[in-house]
Amino acid sequence: MTSEPSPQPRPRWPYVLGCGLAMGSADVVPGVSGGTMAFILGVYGQLLEAVAGFDLELLALLRRAAGGEAGAWSAAAARVHLGFLVPLVSGLLAAVLILVRPITWLYANQPVLLFAFFFGLIVGSILLIMRHAHWGGSGLVAMTVGVVGALLLVTQVPVTMPHDPFTIFWSGAVAIMAMILPGVSGSFLLLVLGQYQHVMEAVKALDLGTLVPFAAGCLVGLAVFVRLLRWLLHRWHGQTVALLVGFMAGSLWKIWPFRVVLESTVNSKGNVIVLRDALARPPSIGALATVLLLMGLGIALVASLERLQDRAGGAAMGS
Repeated sequence: MTSEPSPQPRPRWPYVLGCGLAMGSADVVPGVSGGTMAFILGVYGQLLEAVAGFDLELLALLRRAAGGEAGAWSAAAARVHLGFLVPLVSGLLAAVLILVRPITWLYANQPVLLFAFFFGLIVGSILLIMRHAHWGGSGLVAMTVGVVGALLLVTQVPVTMPHDPFTIFWSGAVAIMAMILPGVSGSFLLLVLGQYQHVMEAVKALDLGTLVPFAAGCLVGLAVFVRLLRWLLHRWHGQTVALLVGFMAGSLWKIWPFRVVLESTVNSKGNVIVLRDALARPPSIGALATVLLLMGLGIALVASLERLQDRAGGAAMGS
């Protein structure tokens, strides 16, 4: 068993708000995971701890607080890391609401440039995170499982599913489990389940008939999955990190910028849905140079974010 690194100082709320903005921006794009951004920015462990705090003991604390017991509200807030969770979720929701239109426009009109940048982000993330993995035999096996699992997910053909509340509910539960995993995109799984365009349109229109069951599914998925992942990180930290690195590496197949569409369809709203695609060569030297530049910018941003995280940790330690 590989021991988990010592806990990092808690970052201040402006930094956590920025982490939420980064996570929300990533979660909008099929192929990119908000969990990756949380891992890069050093808030992944605290995010898991905060979500795991939503349990029966929290309900008991809330009942005691409602009954007027002194200190119960403070205990409940501390259990879910409320001072951390509020700015993080605020930033995430703000990013989704603000960036859903420009990012979905880029996804539809400039996918090569968008995915080149995110490709660089994920490569930089792998280089950063792999330093915390266990690279013995068990770690290599875990990484291989992660690569294979991610490839099986990202090569699935989108299916046609109904948009009734029950389907939206369990789609949200599945998607949020992917969103919390570095390297596995919840947005892409929504695409596979045939729900991506529907959910994005609901966000733009603030359609509560879709958003409420989707949010409920997300909450249930989080409650179940985060506890498993948290237990794995405590019990086999290095091997679990190697597994996550494998997920991230396997996901690179889906966001290689140059692709050729093999099969597509048009949904009821006139949006083109890609059913099957494949990797393609760059059409020109200029296109390749542009993509490599954007990839380099993505890698450089990850390095900058790591330095920002270190400074935020130092500031928190000194406060």
